[in-house]
Amino acid sequence: MAKYLLTYRLYTSYLLGTNFCLYTETETELIEKVFPNIAQNYKDHVWLSERVILAAQNVDVNEINFQIQNKIAGELMTYKSIDSVTDQDDVIDYPTEFSNSLELPGLPSHNLQLKIGSVIIMLRNINQPRFCNGTRFAVRKSMNYVI
Repeated sequence: MAKYLLTYRLYTSYLLGTNFCLYTETETELIEKVFPNIAQNYKDHVWLSERVILAAQNVDVNEINFQIQNKIAGELMTYKSIDSVTDQDDVIDYPTEFSNSLELPGLPSHNLQLKIGSVIIMLRNINQPRFCNGTRFAVRKSMNYVI
């Protein structure tokens, strides 16, 4: 039986079981294996905290997130990033269409789509140690400009 060793920091290591990684043929099959019955279980935060799908590229993350969102009941809210420049002299150099098309690592997309119950991950430290990079949250309420 193969065992995987994950090294975390300098002196800490964790032994991971053979079921740590799942091999599937399609994204849909992967979602079903990691999040079985997501439509019924998405409100169980302990259940959600025991599951994660990791992807190397934002395009893959966005596609998987979109498929999972479609399985959850409720209205889809769209939040758009600020897409204006502070210095009006830069408007010609940085058109709105260009800034909206950027997909940068560590930053959310220009269009962020969420539903009540969606899991989100903090990307920047706001109030350490409570609200810091990597903390997972569940959307409980969504308004026009506030999540």
